[in-house]
Amino acid sequence: MVHDPARHEHAARRFDRVRRARALPHPVRQRQADERAGDPALASGLPLLSLGAHADVDLTRRDLVKLVAVAGTAAIAPRALAEAREAPERLLDMPPLGNVTLLHLTDTHATLLPVYAREPDTLLGVGEERGKPPYLTGERFLRAYGIPRGSAEAYATTYLDFPGLAARYGRLGGYAHLATLIKRIGAERPGRTLLLDGGDALQGSATALWSRGEDMLRATNQLGVEVFTAHWEFIYGLERVRELFGDRERGGRFAGEFLAQNVAEAGWGERVFKPCTVREVGGVKLGVIGQAFPYTPVAHPRRFVPDLTFGIREDQVQALVDELRDRRQVDAVVLLSHNGIAVDLKLATRVRGLDVILGGHTHDGLPQPIQVGRTLVVSSGSHGKFLSRLDLDIRGGRVTAHRYRLLPVLSGALAPDPDMARLIAEIRGPHEAKLAETLAVSDSLLYRRGNFNGTFDEVILDALLKRADAEIAFSPGFRWGITIVPGQRLTLEDVYSHTALTYAGTWTRELTGHEIVALMEDVADNLFHPDPYYRQGGDMVRVGGLTYAIDPAAPIGRRIRDVRVGGRALDPARRYRATGWASLGEADGPPVWEVVADHLRALKRVRLDPRPRVRVL
Repeated sequence: MVHDPARHEHAARRFDRVRRARALPHPVRQRQADERAGDPALASGLPLLSLGAHADVDLTRRDLVKLVAVAGTAAIAPRALAEAREAPERLLDMPPLGNVTLLHLTDTHATLLPVYAREPDTLLGVGEERGKPPYLTGERFLRAYGIPRGSAEAYATTYLDFPGLAARYGRLGGYAHLATLIKRIGAERPGRTLLLDGGDALQGSATALWSRGEDMLRATNQLGVEVFTAHWEFIYGLERVRELFGDRERGGRFAGEFLAQNVAEAGWGERVFKPCTVREVGGVKLGVIGQAFPYTPVAHPRRFVPDLTFGIREDQVQALVDELRDRRQVDAVVLLSHNGIAVDLKLATRVRGLDVILGGHTHDGLPQPIQVGRTLVVSSGSHGKFLSRLDLDIRGGRVTAHRYRLLPVLSGALAPDPDMARLIAEIRGPHEAKLAETLAVSDSLLYRRGNFNGTFDEVILDALLKRADAEIAFSPGFRWGITIVPGQRLTLEDVYSHTALTYAGTWTRELTGHEIVALMEDVADNLFHPDPYYRQGGDMVRVGGLTYAIDPAAPIGRRIRDVRVGGRALDPARRYRATGWASLGEADGPPVWEVVADHLRALKRVRLDPRPRVRVL
């Protein structure tokens, strides 16, 4: 196996240099990928995206939005509806197997309470990825996993019939409901469970931002998480991470173990955090390796981790696997990863001896692991919607059998755990009145997830354009952020769920047409590079005021086509007034949540018109 750190460092420098030079937004979530099974976007049912032959249109979506509680059943067969009514209880049951149960959650993004969270309608991949899990959405996703349309599982895992099914099944996730489920499994499997969190737990809400992650650390401890790795946690700075989680020399306030084998001091190359641990579970020895997000210094302002290096470091993963197996005599090895699923799938082909990769970062909720050789790659979704349960039968130093279920945390099917509920009430109590401020009511379905503009992104872009009196607006292609169903009140808390960053300042400046295209090409390469190791995070940058076409399969510099501003072809030499937020460079404008909240207060009612922004070639 050949490892080329210089190649990856070169890529990191290239992305860092381009983005810093322009001081423009960067989408910080790792790309998802392939195959589209529909194009619903606005509550009117009209798409933001044109995919031509790739589209598999949901013909009932207009009615679904107009009649939220009833129309969600319009396109669903009676048999599916019958199964849907039974599904919530049935989906939480799994016959136990073997001697070890791994419980995994990831990318909860500080969603302490149950939320609506729509899955993407657009996940495009390149090359051999096309048409294979995890690069499936909608009907193709349901067919691949044998899930009935209209069922509780379909609601949790796809965008199809979302407003109607949201009315039927309610919100998902919530730490009090997660706690109930975890305790139930623990009682069923005493001494045989290990609870692991893949990170991105301490960012994504107002209370997490205001407490610098303190609220979520308390909830994580209350949940009983035993092993943790990280990504967005680093936006509070290295010293705050050390205070909360400790390092190799000292402990923090986290009750479990914080692992990150790929984080080192820039000068000496010494690891900052513990790389791995050995846990006795169910009478066997498990080796667990932690893998933090490899491109943290590139995806966020460098000032948060100025003296650290990250990276994939697959050679070090291999060395740790060998050490755990040969010297520490473990029976199985688990990688707790925040690489993103495309990187995990490639890593599984290049590192020998990994039994399980518990993945995060890209928010894929997959009903079955993807098997690469003898390695099971698990992806557990986001926003607390799912808890992965992986039962393993480990004998003679190897995994002989496994059983898996992606458990949807349907709040209506799980009573809240009283201890966690009390903690959440204590955390939120001082802020409830402020967070509950009603800014507007939405007639449209508002969401973020997907490779291109989501409808909540359009709200942010409208607010930026109006505030700056600009021609063009940019918003990062983040993957976190809850969904607002038609008829729902939009609160200040909802705005924070899409904007809660430590670098949320807005900016306005002039950019040439050439610079605008270069930015978009750079972000597109981050999303569609044929080598997963070069995909450093995020969906496509969201755009307001312009339209464009994109060919994901083309090389960098040739993906972005037919860019138009106000219906006119972009002039490479002309300077355009542009605005945005979440810059890696300087941004001296007001925080974006203030801009969006003011916009919604003035608007009072959100009703988005059809806005086809992107045409996929």
